[in-house]
Amino acid sequence: MERFELLADRAERLLERLENLLPPTVAAPDWEASIAFRWRKRGGRGWLAPVRHPHRLRLQDLQRVDRQKAELDRNLRQFVAARPANHALLWGSRGTGKSSLVKALLNAYAAQGLRLIEVERHDLIDLPDIVELVEDRPERFLVFCDDLSFDADDGSYKALKAVLDGSVAAPSENVLICATSNRRHLLPEYMSENRDARMVEGELHHGEAVEEKISLSERFGIWLSFHPFTQDDYLAVVAYWLGELGAPADLDEATRALALRWALTRGSRSGRVAYQFARDHVGRQGLDGG
Repeated sequence: MERFELLADRAERLLERLENLLPPTVAAPDWEASIAFRWRKRGGRGWLAPVRHPHRLRLQDLQRVDRQKAELDRNLRQFVAARPANHALLWGSRGTGKSSLVKALLNAYAAQGLRLIEVERHDLIDLPDIVELVEDRPERFLVFCDDLSFDADDGSYKALKAVLDGSVAAPSENVLICATSNRRHLLPEYMSENRDARMVEGELHHGEAVEEKISLSERFGIWLSFHPFTQDDYLAVVAYWLGELGAPADLDEATRALALRWALTRGSRSGRVAYQFARDHVGRQGLDGG
């Protein structure tokens, strides 16, 4: 009897080890829990975790990016209507509304079946599993990769390339990828790489290193650039957020000077900086009893 118990204990430990070697099982998401989900991993196993309190941004909150807003909105309307649409890359200066625009569009079209799945860069290797998990669902899924960039020797971008359109499997019709980045080509670019460029019959041909970097970003059919705000744009966004937070939207000279000083100390004029100033300014007035 004692020998039998010893063998059973060994068999149980062996099964536990084998279980850790098996492919991870993906838990079924609770699709009613949220309009937004995050891909989470623990112990090699991945699952979609609902975001309990998604950011409730509205499209009207995105100021001074009308061109970008109109184009991405049109592309997403096509996607939600089950029409052909393109993966989108939003690139440019920090704080200019790239990720905020994605969040606002999710809120605008959630009632029509749009859902968002946020995936971190280091989890891109799991993209095929995520796509397979949702491909039979009736909803339309926006796979969101925020602040995306790769190191020069980072091979994980190949998983993204494959899902965009480089895999032997046909792309899922209910999945669209939207990435934001400070880099247009998502990978660092070096002056030395341009030395390999050459002219062939009047045409410029890039070197292999540059071609590899371009080959990733060109898989996005929509490229939208976001640039630093002018001073007038910045002050207009400050006025908007002051009004939204219950303060007078007309900037007097004192508030205007404070807003410009705030931007100067942060080295940036952007929608994010304008929003932060408005919150600080209105909050200070509350403390002062003003």
